Amino acid sequence: MRSTEMLTAAGGAAAAAGSTTPSTATVADLAGGVPPAGAGGNFPLGAAILAFAIANFVNVLSIWLKEKRWDARKFLISSGVISSLSATVASLAVAVGQQEGADSSVFALALVFSAVVMYDASGVRFHTGRQAALLNQIVSDLSPEHPIISTFRPLREFLGHSPFQVFAGALVGCTVAYLMGKSV
Repeated sequence: MRSTEMLTAAGGAAAAAGSTTPSTATVADLAGGVPPAGAGGNFPLGAAILAFAIANFVNVLSIWLKEKRWDARKFLISSGVISSLSATVASLAVAVGQQEGADSSVFALALVFSAVVMYDASGVRFHTGRQAALLNQIVSDLSPEHPIISTFRPLREFLGHSPFQVFAGALVGCTVAYLMGKSV
């Protein structure tokens, strides 16, 4: 049983015995500042969505500063100054750790999931994007009569992130979840 469930159950047992139940604020205070499950929202999900939005906003803002044009479609692209997916999964792992405890199996799952996503973003997808750029260059160097030219659509080149971009995303995500956990 999670610590927040034990606190809630203890409050219910005290109410059954005729004493007063602790308020939600008291339960949240005893749980380390993080609201218990079912106390008005899903804290880990909210933290993950906010981290995703902040990282993508920074990416769109950096594109605007660089190119001097606003393109809202860039809000959902998978490349940028900060890895929004890394921010999302790092925030999720920290929020789950705050809510469930670092010794819970749910936190272990969230942490391993985060590590896999960040490894994929900086490793596999980053190098796949570099290969796509090379293949696009090879095809563009072919003669216009080559049979592949008529059916070839250029491959997407921006698929992953550099290790710095993944680190920046993880830092944003951890910060968002930590600050959200302290403010509730």
